[in-house]
Amino acid sequence: MITLVTGGTKCGKSGYAEKVLEGFSGPKYYIATMNPMGEDADEIIARHREARRNKSFITLECPRDIDKLDLPIGCGVLLECIGNLCANEMYVGANILRPSDKIVSSLRTLAESASEFVIVTNEVGSDGNNYSPDIMAFVSEIAVINSRIAEFADNVVECVYGIPVALKGRLV
Repeated sequence: MITLVTGGTKCGKSGYAEKVLEGFSGPKYYIATMNPMGEDADEIIARHREARRNKSFITLECPRDIDKLDLPIGCGVLLECIGNLCANEMYVGANILRPSDKIVSSLRTLAESASEFVIVTNEVGSDGNNYSPDIMAFVSEIAVINSRIAEFADNVVECVYGIPVALKGRLV
């Protein structure tokens, strides 16, 4: 089962994503994609670690190249989040200008191992603002990635003010 969880900043995406895997009895992997840069990142990482402290996740820090992960068949996976992963692929390391193909292909490969796969992403592009060309390229890539994941996901859930809303499939 593949569940895509989307929404704006601090809307309950992470909490809902963790809830999806709450009753999963096998090994659960939390793929953390944030590249820790600055105090804000450190605070976010600390908050997320505390939130999942007693939830039996095995944390894998993987800010890019998720295609190199080798997970056991039948595991549960929570990937947090597409926005960080996309930024890291675009602006850190190899500087892949259009990482959507690499990321979506990697997600499909991970999904083959996972019995339950929860992917957290961000709602982007709906504010109507016109940003710099670099930021618009980033927003465009996330939009492409999100729509391609939504195609193959069993469930697509948007969190709005802490309320999960099923856009495709079902809620947990």
